[in-house]
Amino acid sequence: MVVMAVAVMAGGCATMNKKNDLEIQSLKNQVSALQNELQAKDDEMTALRESLSKTTEEKYAAASEVKPEAAVSVPREIPREEKVRFTVHQLQAALRNAGYDPGTVDGKMGKQTREAIKAFQKANGLVADGVVGRRTWSLLREYLDKKVK
Repeated sequence: MVVMAVAVMAGGCATMNKKNDLEIQSLKNQVSALQNELQAKDDEMTALRESLSKTTEEKYAAASEVKPEAAVSVPREIPREEKVRFTVHQLQAALRNAGYDPGTVDGKMGKQTREAIKAFQKANGLVADGVVGRRTWSLLREYLDKKVK
């Protein structure tokens, strides 16, 4: 009778372990899918920023071609924004070289990378929003090839 009870308990533990393993694998799959979605959204945002920049440049170029006698107000100096182009891998490498831990340098924008961006921004007097804009990247790209002591 005792042997049978031990056998039932052991079988139940194995079943629970298998169930837990399946749940863990399911959660890992969900995390992976979410990371892929996040990367796709980051890529989409980058493309939209580039498109907006191009559209803005075209708008100013078209406005500067207007004849002086036209009743259109054209700025004398067209603002030039530096294009922010980098890969997530470069961003992570620069953060690591600057002394901030973005986690694994894998080219994926994850929570740890965003936290490292915020810490870098805060330490450099920028708005710590986790978004790498022109000012953040101009300070951070200096660390692509050099490490902090």
